[in-house]
Amino acid sequence: MNDTSNLAMEDRQVENLWEEAPNLIVRAEGLGKHVTTSDGRLDILTAVDLSIKPGETLAIVGASGSGKSTLLGLLAGLDLPSEGRIWLADACLTDLDEDGRARVRGRNVGFVFQSFQLLPNLTALENAILPLELAGADNARAQGLAMLTRVGLEHRIKHYPRQLSGGEQQRVALARAFIGEPRILFADEPTGNLDQRTGQTIIELLFELNQEKDTTLVLVTHDPALASRCERTIRLEGGRIVDPG
Repeated sequence: MNDTSNLAMEDRQVENLWEEAPNLIVRAEGLGKHVTTSDGRLDILTAVDLSIKPGETLAIVGASGSGKSTLLGLLAGLDLPSEGRIWLADACLTDLDEDGRARVRGRNVGFVFQSFQLLPNLTALENAILPLELAGADNARAQGLAMLTRVGLEHRIKHYPRQLSGGEQQRVALARAFIGEPRILFADEPTGNLDQRTGQTIIELLFELNQEKDTTLVLVTHDPALASRCERTIRLEGGRIVDPG
């Protein structure tokens, strides 16, 4: 089967499956994730059901090892569950191969990570415009300059990550995440590597950009102050949702 036929099949699958939940941007049903260790099977997530509306801000909280980051990665299509199904932005991720999931992410998703995940050999501007460059956008540089100005880094566009503070690196990461105007942004401990004052500044900027771009926000955090900024908070314990918000 050629690429055109594969894409057409994916589109038909999307139309049929998403009719079941037209007012959601993310839906997970019966998610489970387990791995095999030397001591036997380890269940990371069990029977997770979750629905997220467009424009919603959602925090995922819980103790270390409760499955927060694993759940975020599954919802974003970075990994596949051991069982269950996930729909994201009109696509059933669990029915797609890696190329199909990558296309869904490229069209709809932005990411912010605790460790910034900037490429060390690219300048701030080059890091910020990377999603646009990969998409073949014609005006990537102009958009990058505008976004870095918006996050207060217009004077640092030629600097490399090693020349930037942690807060500045996370600003670049925010610019990169929002530059493609994603429908949904996933953030994994976005202030985890920052001091309290810098973290608070990043929180304010994150929510300002999220409101400006009308983006759905799903974040993992151990910070109660950050979680309280979200409209809804769900709590994981032992890989299960114990408080659905």
